[in-house]
Amino acid sequence: MSGDESRPIPRGRFARAGQFGRLAGGVAGGMLAEGARRLAAGERPSGRDLLLTPANITRLADRLAHLRGAAMKLGQMISLDSGDFLPPELSDILARLRSNAFHMPPQQLQKVLEAEWGKDWRRRFKRFQAHPIAAASIGQVHRAETHDGRVLAIKVQYPGVAESIDADVDNVAALLKVSGLLPTELDIAPLLAEAKAQLAREADYVREGQQLRRYGGLLKNAPEFVVPTLDETFTTSRVLAMSFVESKPIEALDEAPQEIRDVAMTRIVGLVLRELFEFGVMQTDPNYANYRLLDDGRIALLDFGAAQDVPASISEGYRTLLGAALAGDADTVKRGAVAAGFIGQAVADRHGEALDRMVKVVLAELHKPGPFDFGDRAFLTIMREEGVAIAADKANWHLPPADLLFVQRKISGTALLGARFKAKVDVRSLVANALAN
Repeated sequence: MSGDESRPIPRGRFARAGQFGRLAGGVAGGMLAEGARRLAAGERPSGRDLLLTPANITRLADRLAHLRGAAMKLGQMISLDSGDFLPPELSDILARLRSNAFHMPPQQLQKVLEAEWGKDWRRRFKRFQAHPIAAASIGQVHRAETHDGRVLAIKVQYPGVAESIDADVDNVAALLKVSGLLPTELDIAPLLAEAKAQLAREADYVREGQQLRRYGGLLKNAPEFVVPTLDETFTTSRVLAMSFVESKPIEALDEAPQEIRDVAMTRIVGLVLRELFEFGVMQTDPNYANYRLLDDGRIALLDFGAAQDVPASISEGYRTLLGAALAGDADTVKRGAVAAGFIGQAVADRHGEALDRMVKVVLAELHKPGPFDFGDRAFLTIMREEGVAIAADKANWHLPPADLLFVQRKISGTALLGARFKAKVDVRSLVANALAN
């Protein structure tokens, strides 16, 4: 799909429900056609084989991307590090969602801005770039210049996003359950409720502006980071205006020398630790697009809609776990993992030996001589192998607290970014310093 393609964003509960209905019909039609083809070839395919064809995967990803909003955001929320732990078919769908770039056509954009700023809104700008410079799940970003010379990044929310969150989340969850990609025995209702609340917070741009200003204050003495300045004049609940930061995608580090990549990831890991143990607030969406690279090596931080307070209990849980890990205390690591909610007590009771081996792998990796090599992910293969029996035992299925999942999502996503850059970081020193402060 083209990164320059525009499509009207369906708004209203019935319009969006109709999109899900068409998706279900298209998938069913694809299953029938594929089934007929395979039967004619003398095969006896399973229902899962018929459902997860390349054509149906493409159909699902394309429709969710068209819907935008919570439908797409929920897919992105599941996606980070999916290659290691989710079925490859689901990983493919989610990877497509991360890379998609549909945006609103000009007529729809005009209606949204008229509703927020009034019919004569263009007179307020010297220039307003109609084509977006970025398009994401909840909104798209435009560059603009005011008559007094301020250059702004204007994030405009897609119409109907806030009103459709609950229905979208329920519809995506239903699709995942029907697909067989989520175990039916797992009660995901608490996570869905928290996902709806989180998405509602992200759809409130006034709140995001407050978080933007909050982070600007927290990082005012951290010159290695740049946080845009909120522009209240043009900010509403559906439009967020901030200073424009000239920068390039963080992926530009792919071609940078090892030392440059290592420095950037050291800064990012250090920031995550400060969020967890010092700030008491964390931007929980580690999407690569939320990091930008300036020519002088500084890192710009974007998108604070997912910023949320870190409960003291979670911070202390990580403090216990990381402290025990630094000390090489496997027993405390196991007890801490259960106490914090990472794993259920049933895992420790029923699969103690496998859990012991998994903890040993993690501690051995952490205590290797030299900096931690994010590019060496061989230990994850061992972890998967050890975890197969645990995952197959339905009595072990356990959903961690939602707050913990959001924090761990940021940590996992940060590790994935480090793996992309094959960065080498002295994680032990960073953690030791964070725990000492």
